[in-house]
Amino acid sequence: MNGSCFCGNVSYSVAGSPALSAFCHCTQCQRLTGCPFVHTIHFPATSFTWTHPQPHEDRLDSYVVPNKPWKTRFRCKDCGACVMSVNSKTDSRSVWGAHLARDDAGKIKHWDAVKPTAHIFYDTRMVDVNDGLGKWEGYEGRSTRLG
Repeated sequence: MNGSCFCGNVSYSVAGSPALSAFCHCTQCQRLTGCPFVHTIHFPATSFTWTHPQPHEDRLDSYVVPNKPWKTRFRCKDCGACVMSVNSKTDSRSVWGAHLARDDAGKIKHWDAVKPTAHIFYDTRMVDVNDGLGKWEGYEGRSTRLG
């Protein structure tokens, strides 16, 4: 699967199945995006590859989350879109579903492989979502199920 920032100057590829695909309602994601929740997809570090021309860092800015210094966000220097996050504690990479490649109808390609299975950090939601997916206090299967 391929993805990119809004302007296309930063691009990546992810391979294999995600370790997690969920709608995240944590306050950190809300504040970083200005949205009530995001579609986050976590992959092992070895599954992620930058595909834009090297040196990759020339097109990227990074931001270390102050209260979680093991998390670094990367965004495009041109359009400012956040395209990937590194978690050094879990050796994983996170991408957001909205950045994945789309077909001619505007639908995310390979949707069945990355469709969300739950809502996580639902306690801090800004809006209620009634879509039949499980709602979790933290990560799916590792925290209290809320609904």
